Amino acid sequence: MTRIFLYDTTLRDGSQGEGVNFSLQDKLLITARLDAMGFDYIEGGYPLSNPKDAAYFREVRDLDLRRAKVTAFGMTRRRDIAAEDDTGMRALVDAKTQAVTVVGKSWDLHVHDVLGVSLDENLCMIRDSVAYLAANVPEVIYDAEHFFDGFRRNPDYALRTLRAAAEAGARWIVLCDTNGGTLPEDIAAAVDQVRAAVDVPLGIHTHNDGELAVANALAAVRHGARQVQGTINGLGERCGNMDLCSAAANLALKYPDYELLQPGRLAQLTELSRYVYETANMNFRPGQAFVGSSAFAHKGGMHVHGVRKNAASYEHIDPATVGNERRVLVSELSGKSNIAEKLSEYGLEQDGELLAKVLDRVQDLENEGYQFEAAEASFVLLVERLAGRHRPSFDVLNFHVSVSGRPGGKDTSTEATIKLRVGDATEHTVSEGDGPVNAIDGALRKALDGHYPRLKDMHLVDYKVRVINARAGTAARVRVVIESQDNEDVWGTVGVSENVIEASWLALADAFEYKLSKDRRAAARKP
Repeated sequence: MTRIFLYDTTLRDGSQGEGVNFSLQDKLLITARLDAMGFDYIEGGYPLSNPKDAAYFREVRDLDLRRAKVTAFGMTRRRDIAAEDDTGMRALVDAKTQAVTVVGKSWDLHVHDVLGVSLDENLCMIRDSVAYLAANVPEVIYDAEHFFDGFRRNPDYALRTLRAAAEAGARWIVLCDTNGGTLPEDIAAAVDQVRAAVDVPLGIHTHNDGELAVANALAAVRHGARQVQGTINGLGERCGNMDLCSAAANLALKYPDYELLQPGRLAQLTELSRYVYETANMNFRPGQAFVGSSAFAHKGGMHVHGVRKNAASYEHIDPATVGNERRVLVSELSGKSNIAEKLSEYGLEQDGELLAKVLDRVQDLENEGYQFEAAEASFVLLVERLAGRHRPSFDVLNFHVSVSGRPGGKDTSTEATIKLRVGDATEHTVSEGDGPVNAIDGALRKALDGHYPRLKDMHLVDYKVRVINARAGTAARVRVVIESQDNEDVWGTVGVSENVIEASWLALADAFEYKLSKDRRAAARKP
């Protein structure tokens, strides 16, 4: 087995992505997660960049890391300054990390136009910096910035920069496609030539500007690179870095001769991906390979029919190997196989007549603007109603919402009144709220809490409004999707109407009905 070393730079390169910001505590928590997964290197940042990064290198020493080497990142020494006198060099040593990554210029364009030094001076800067670090830290990794662009323009000089780093004591040389525009075949050819010219283990660091970062990294590995640098979820500047989630899954599952991560930890890959998204306060990418919520979602009827017979017919791997799951979506594109699969997920009885009835009704409702992909609770209630098995937990007799205030949003108040029947009891309640939905939610809870105490466990976690037929202007139909949660589950419900209050009411009422129906089913299963 050939060991592939995974080098994560989410905390440094990833944090340079637009909208990405990690607190000190975030960085420490992510470090612990990556170490538990079995990542080999974790790049924490540049010690002189900001106080937060400096604090990170102090506090990370207190973490009980079992595998990962925390790495400090910096540039080669400045021009006309000895390495031992350069504040950046000293900061890398003072970080007291197990490894240091130093980045230098491999492209003559950068040497002339950005650094403003001679080609020979740049070689001295690389050689001096690596030698100083090698004498003071356990392991030096040299990142050859813009290597592939430099190799394409001036291959002889690009290779000379690598030799300078190797001769000075670099333990790794990492080839960087910093602009992200190189093609896989060019990556492969360059790695072959570097291996022939430099006797130091190679790594690969690719960016995703050509949507080829993972492909380029795999090409480099197949031609001899043994360290792969990237970020979780591909976070990073411009179009992002190479996504380590995709790279790790491909390397582990498609190439059986490679060994990476801790044994058995690949099944936690989806959890890690979503943890980083949540920590960065970012939305998941549903279509993200391997770990996205749509990565194994099936909507077309023919696809679901095939998957039910043999999952491999429409899935390239078992979703569980990366900690993900198969999802069957219900929509107007569904066939009976989708409906049957969805009913079986919820343990609902099914027959041919019911399947046809449900499919017809779903197609009619989607024509009106409904979507059940994110509102499976509304779909379950729809099935139970069509099957004649639904017992309403309450009957709404009337509801009223009023909003009053002055121009400019001053002294605005919202009030909702609801009259409903629960069994033989009639409840008439009123509630104020921060907005119409909040007020309706409050009034509905007042009316139902005395009858259904477990509603206290339920709360709303998301509310989305989408205009369906925008050309109708203010008379357009809107779709409201509400996400709710209790101590066990998260579920979505949907409502559609020309009136946003009514659409919200329909989604909210379904949310309460589903919670109560779910609790009844759970109670019935108990011995």
